[in-house]
Amino acid sequence: MSNLYLLHKPFQVLSQFSDREGRQTLAHYIDIKDIYPAGRLDYDSEGLLLLSDDGGLIHRISHPRHKQPKTYWAQLEGQIDEPALKALRQGIPLKDGPTRPAKARLIEPPAIASRQPAIDPKRHPSTSWLELTISEGRNRQVRRMTAHVGFPTLRLIRAAIGPWKLEGLAPGEWRKETLHAPRPANTPAHKRTRPATQRRTPS
Repeated sequence: MSNLYLLHKPFQVLSQFSDREGRQTLAHYIDIKDIYPAGRLDYDSEGLLLLSDDGGLIHRISHPRHKQPKTYWAQLEGQIDEPALKALRQGIPLKDGPTRPAKARLIEPPAIASRQPAIDPKRHPSTSWLELTISEGRNRQVRRMTAHVGFPTLRLIRAAIGPWKLEGLAPGEWRKETLHAPRPANTPAHKRTRPATQRRTPS
């Protein structure tokens, strides 16, 4: 069996366990030996980060070949319109090539804790929320996509990676799941057994 840890990474926390500059890292929130992130989440982004002690599982989750869909909630500057949503669904021409078609829809503000510091309503009096699902993981891709269609991202939260979801975790909280391992070659990497019932909060 393999252990998988689902962490709600807070804003301005590095997706690593140490930092020479003294910034907050994962070590401030999860104290488990010999686990590593499956992919990364930008310092100024929030939400779901997966970690494991199984290198093969990390590879199956994070390698682009497996195309794990990732869902984000983005708070945008301004009120996003249907032409912008259509462009996101069709693919955006970025400097490093066009993006794959994405799933994009306008949503109500998600039921999630306020970010600290919060978005300043005086500087940003009009905002809207986008749910965007992509199947690739370029550097700062969501931010570049929304900026291209004229609605810069102010706050970015990763809500899901494949079948794993952020729901139920407050910023800094994590939970553990136990997965079958090894798996036959034709078994999906995300096939789960039982989630652990214990949830851990930051100390």
